[in-house]
Amino acid sequence: MVKYLEHRQLAARGLTCGKIRRRVKQGKIISFLQTHWSVCSLILLATMGGLWGIMMLGKTPPTSEQLLFAFFLFLGPLFQLWIGDQDFFFDHARLILIFGTLLFELLLLEFILLGSMDGSWCAAILPLLFPYAFAPLTLTALLGKKEGLFALFFGGLWGAFLVDHFQSINLSFFIISLLSGLLAVVVTLELRRRSRFLRAGVYVGVATLILALFFRKIDIFSLHCSDTSSWVLLLAQSMAILASALSTSIIVSGLLPLLEYLFGFTTNISWLEMADLNHPLLRRLSMEAPGTYQHSLAMATLAEAAAQAIHANPAICRVGAYFHDIGKLVKPEYFIENRRSDEDPHQELTPTMSALIIAAHVKEGVDLALKSKLHPRIIDIIRQHHGTTVIDYFFQRARQQEEDRRTGGKIMNIRLEDIPAVSMDQFRYPGPKPQTKEAAIIGLADAAESATRSLERPTPQRIDDLVHTLLKERLEDNQYDECPITIGELHKIADRLVSTLLGMFHTRIAYKRETTTRAS
Repeated sequence: MVKYLEHRQLAARGLTCGKIRRRVKQGKIISFLQTHWSVCSLILLATMGGLWGIMMLGKTPPTSEQLLFAFFLFLGPLFQLWIGDQDFFFDHARLILIFGTLLFELLLLEFILLGSMDGSWCAAILPLLFPYAFAPLTLTALLGKKEGLFALFFGGLWGAFLVDHFQSINLSFFIISLLSGLLAVVVTLELRRRSRFLRAGVYVGVATLILALFFRKIDIFSLHCSDTSSWVLLLAQSMAILASALSTSIIVSGLLPLLEYLFGFTTNISWLEMADLNHPLLRRLSMEAPGTYQHSLAMATLAEAAAQAIHANPAICRVGAYFHDIGKLVKPEYFIENRRSDEDPHQELTPTMSALIIAAHVKEGVDLALKSKLHPRIIDIIRQHHGTTVIDYFFQRARQQEEDRRTGGKIMNIRLEDIPAVSMDQFRYPGPKPQTKEAAIIGLADAAESATRSLERPTPQRIDDLVHTLLKERLEDNQYDECPITIGELHKIADRLVSTLLGMFHTRIAYKRETTTRAS
């Protein structure tokens, strides 16, 4: 309230525009719950307690030695995960999702094991209904292949331990779980359509059926031509495996939107759904700032191709490219691509004021994105894609004016120290610098596409020199110091941008137009 009143007083005195920008605020309590090590410890203890609780559900309670063995069985994969990526343990939403999914899968296995103890048909069919691919399929689609591989190994190991009633690791269950889960991870990599889940279900079902035959979970060697009940049982077991795999893929496909909402993760499918050009902001951009709109469409192609070159997320890059310049909707006529006449509104402004207007499109874009409730990753890209680079055109113009003033000051005997010096910091974008690979890709693609359009003759050599010069300038300006990207990846991005730009700005053969006259 105090800050609000102070802001209103400044607005009344004409010292501020009176506009309060929207900001993403994160409280200390939320930050503590998301990153503190004590919360991570509680999650791991709860997971271990859940595993012990699942063991207690069995008709034969585990001994203290078996509980101790289960504890070390839990620590082994956890230690492997710690070696691979320590930051993993400080993303608590990710931890809860991973171990919650695994606990649900193991709980389901325990119920299937308890139900299979009653009756011969149940004992023969129920174990085949276990959804081996549930955790790997869910976590690969939501988080990525690393989490999916961890899920198939951890789930298979613990499942094999539960199946054999804590006596030993059931090798056949472990191998079936491992291979079927691995197939689910491979099929769902780069997931872009929900139909891929059905394909994954079919592949996993067929693979599980083959492995069940190999390990004699389905005994085809004891079949007799005259024994109808054996053939019916074989058919029922085969259908159970295929139905379990297909229903698992359908359930996972249906659960994904709910899990995305609860845990704040976004799949590639959702990113592609966000790339709808009928979004109100994009429709406004096409009508009010058509030049910026066309630039954004070209940017999407460039950024997506560059992301594929370094195995970043192409879907995020495409969506981010569409929305990265929406802040230009506020004053579209001040950006050269949107001018419909030769009149330049910057001619009546000082270079400093022009630079402030140009740089303001970043904050205006963030404000519009927050108002439209765009994804936080898109808001970050809007904020970071220019980093803290210099608005060079107006900086050079300001330096030229300063030089002219100094020259005139010598003639008119004005002290040079009375002439204000031009500072480069006055002409920088507000930042921050790129924090992700996707933001770095979009920033470089933005500069490359804009600069290439200004070339009179965009020959391959000129485009190549231009893009690599832009990269060199940004490296020398330390624009990628806060981004987890390597020099090699940046050069791959530049090379891919060059090849894509060559396709976009290719030259055409000038055909002579022949005129024909009709005989009268």
